[in-house]
Formats: sequence, C-alpha cells, structure tokens
Amino acid sequence: MDFPIWIYFVVAGIVICAFMAVKTAREEHEQEQEWIEKEGEVFIERMHKEKELRSGEAEKAHEA
Repeated sequence: MDFPIWIYFVVAGIVICAFMAVKTAREEHEQEQEWIEKEGEVFIERMHKEKELRSGEAEKAHEA
C-alpha cells in the first residue's frame, strides 16, 4: 500500500500533538499537586497556631 507522502506527515503530526498533550497534562497535574500540598501545609500551620492560641487562652481561664 502506497500512500501519498502528505498522509505520513499528517499522521506524524497527530502523533506528535497527542504526545505533547499528554506531556503537558502530566506537567500541569504535577504543578497542581505541588500547589495543593503547599496550600495544605499553610492550612495545617494555621490550625496549629489556632490550637496553640486556644490552649493558651484555656490555661489563662483556668488560672483566673
């Protein structure tokens, strides 16, 4: 089976586009995961500070 050469170029272009789409999606997913982890750490740090603040207030209330 002999196809015109432009058909091979079209198929190659489709394969390259599919590869790049998958690669880009994977990179974006990794970046989103890093951002989620960073925001989670910030949230957990805020929770710890709030817990310390509340435990400090509770100790003051018991002392008074």
